[in-house]
Amino acid sequence: MSPRNSAAEARRTRERIVERGIALASSDGLEGLTIGRLAADLGMSKAGVLGHFGTKETLQLATLDGAAAAFSRLVWEPAADREPGLPRLRAVCDAWIAYLDTARDVFPGGCFFTTASVEFDARGGPVRESVARMYRAWRRRLAAEVRTAVAAGDLPAGSDPEQTVFELIGLFMALNQEIQLFAAPDAVDRARRALDRLLGPHRA
Repeated sequence: MSPRNSAAEARRTRERIVERGIALASSDGLEGLTIGRLAADLGMSKAGVLGHFGTKETLQLATLDGAAAAFSRLVWEPAADREPGLPRLRAVCDAWIAYLDTARDVFPGGCFFTTASVEFDARGGPVRESVARMYRAWRRRLAAEVRTAVAAGDLPAGSDPEQTVFELIGLFMALNQEIQLFAAPDAVDRARRALDRLLGPHRA
């Protein structure tokens, strides 16, 4: 096997490990992500899994990065070409609902980041900081769209972007709970009604 083929195979193996890690961590949490479980699920040796990451913490961080890329692909990219401001923000919210409601092939346990934030919010260390950094980046992205919507007159002039994002995050955490914990059949409808109140039509 050539060095190029060997490197490509190693990359594919690493991607398989991360993909399986995302699925497991969405249900069992990042602390439930063990080398042994991944090795058994993927038909690999523990040494084979460990050789790609070195430590459990490195594996957790790689899984977080992979989950962030999957979230962006499912939630941001479908809306990226929409007009900036309210049209893009509403499109993001539609994709966000679909991510929570239907993306079971990637995140069988529901919102990966809600699980991770609850699991690590009272801890210190690199994993907690990575989760917090990702949330901050997402909040900044949403707030930028709110500001554009306000400037265009699509949201009231006095709207506080940070407050609007605070309420959006809370809404989607509540939707995840309704779907995951209560299996509420009207969860998506309730979320859409809440979004209409928060981001409903407005012209200055």
